[in-house]
Amino acid sequence: MKAMRLSAPGSSLRLEEVAMPSPAEHQVCIRVEACGVCRTDLHLLDGELPHIHYPITPGHEVVGRVVEVGSSVTRFHTGDRVGVPWLAHACGLCRYCRAGRENLCEYARFTGYSVDGGYAEQVLADARFCLALPADAPAAQLAPLLCAGLIGYRAYRAAGEAANLGLYGFGAAAHLLAQVARAQGRRVFAFTKPGDFEGQSFARELGAVWAADSDRPPPEPLDAAILFAPVGALVPAALAAVRPGGRVICAGIHMSEIPRFPYELLWGERSVSSVANLTRADGEEFLELAQRLRLTPTVEPFPLGEANTALERLRQGALKGAAVLV
Repeated sequence: MKAMRLSAPGSSLRLEEVAMPSPAEHQVCIRVEACGVCRTDLHLLDGELPHIHYPITPGHEVVGRVVEVGSSVTRFHTGDRVGVPWLAHACGLCRYCRAGRENLCEYARFTGYSVDGGYAEQVLADARFCLALPADAPAAQLAPLLCAGLIGYRAYRAAGEAANLGLYGFGAAAHLLAQVARAQGRRVFAFTKPGDFEGQSFARELGAVWAADSDRPPPEPLDAAILFAPVGALVPAALAAVRPGGRVICAGIHMSEIPRFPYELLWGERSVSSVANLTRADGEEFLELAQRLRLTPTVEPFPLGEANTALERLRQGALKGAAVLV
């Protein structure tokens, strides 16, 4: 099969011929229909994540059809539509798994990072960590739900019952969560990189009550803010924007250095926290919600061989919604 492979940090992906092994006992072999392009993939390319093994095939928003099943797989059958999310495996035995927090598993493996992902014609995945997907929905529309939506939703829940919700970085995740928040009666305040008037207009189209540059304060205090942009300087900016008791949630796997800030920004029982990875329960809950609300991702499709172009457009902030390899 063909796959876009990364051989060293800082290099571009290369289209290579790769042997496809048969699935192991608990695995399924999936013919990839679409794979979303995520900012985490950029962190992988830039060598900003620890313990990367090379070569590696990125991609953790995988939509496809099962073409072969392992000997112990009973949940899925040939022809089923499945999604492969970021969490590829959890041990089930460590203290976090036993507490229902498999997203923090000490021995977790991750799709497109510690195991090969979906920038390929086929992918192997542990069937126990795959998600059932609608058979008739367009694959490119489903792909962003598997990380931008799913991990974004975990951050959204961590933000609590925020009536005024700030979203810093209006990309793939924020454009989905804006739809969820509006459907649930919340007011969305969108923050984009300075001068991104197209992104601000897009946010307003999706129901944001206010959209402006990320270096501007909102017109009224926020109850919570979610940071999707991996910019450490936004942490004190978001703390300054939330009311006493407000929450700032960092949703990315990597962020630049957070600058020093005065204690008064944190005082008043404000808090800063992160979200890490996901659980299978997160996936099932969010996909049910997405179907019920009829979430509509805005996607820009790219052929598999143009993955580097899609990643560069993501790096430049030149995408409207999400990039998807098809």
